Amino acid sequence: MKAVVQERFGPPDSLRLRDVDRPHAGAGQVLVRVHAAAVNPYDWHMLRGDPYVARMLGGMGLTRPKCPVAGLDAAGVVERVGADVRGFGPGDRVLGFCPGAFAEYACTTAPMLVPVPEGLTFEQAAALPMAAVTALRGIRTVGRVRSGQRVLVNGAGGGVGTFAVQIAAVLDAEVTGVCSAANTDLVRSLGAAHVLDYAREDFTDGRGRYDVVLDNVGNHPLGRLRRALTPAGVLVANGGGSPGRVFGAVGAMLRLAAANAVARQRLRPILPAAPDGPVHEDLSAVTALVDAEQVTPVVGRTFALADTARALRHVEEGHARGKTVVTVA
Repeated sequence: MKAVVQERFGPPDSLRLRDVDRPHAGAGQVLVRVHAAAVNPYDWHMLRGDPYVARMLGGMGLTRPKCPVAGLDAAGVVERVGADVRGFGPGDRVLGFCPGAFAEYACTTAPMLVPVPEGLTFEQAAALPMAAVTALRGIRTVGRVRSGQRVLVNGAGGGVGTFAVQIAAVLDAEVTGVCSAANTDLVRSLGAAHVLDYAREDFTDGRGRYDVVLDNVGNHPLGRLRRALTPAGVLVANGGGSPGRVFGAVGAMLRLAAANAVARQRLRPILPAAPDGPVHEDLSAVTALVDAEQVTPVVGRTFALADTARALRHVEEGHARGKTVVTVA
């Protein structure tokens, strides 16, 4: 099968499209024929092997990538199921977390998959797993957003942001989205009552106060972000950070925890959903919102499998609109 292979840590240009063996579905596993795979900041962190401290923790490999085939978010059709798998069979349309998603086939465990909602394309379905689950956790689980609260989403035009705006609106919050001027109409159409152009307005200037702030960008110091909160407000910091850092998001989360110990406001981290976490319930909740027509995936650009490196560079630049998706089959 064709797959995008990562033999060393490095920039997107280090990726190669190769012929590799098709994975085998063992007990409890599902082999998926991938039709589309989404690109996440997670992918370029894994590609570059950063932050370096994560290599020491064993999550990505010390000197070379632990998983030679890149990618995680996928949507496609079940090809084969292993022993002890219930609820899925060949031909089922599925989406979820599939390590090695930038390939014609990927293998994962059954709890990491859910059925594709009716009416979604594979590209839209692939956009859901990491970004939508991260948004759900940030708004509902960590932020505990309630009806009538004022919620601000920084990075509202991006992958997590477009989902977060919609989920907060479903919870009947008054949503303010911060994005580029080019994404103003999009963010308003997703349910934001107010939209701020980050190039013209600074939401951390203290003039506006919010019950919950979801920061997907990390472009403001913690002290400035706290100025945007009410006295009992909640800051939800989405992990990420720029490539090439020694500690990256890990260091930011440690600083957040230290500040939270002495602050009246609640300062909470949210790390992106990972393939080894308990995500099935969140995936099901997200697809239920899609089935109810309350949430719609926003796909900005699509790339062919052979152009996966270009897709990663596009996301790494930090200005992608909605989700960037690789079309595989």
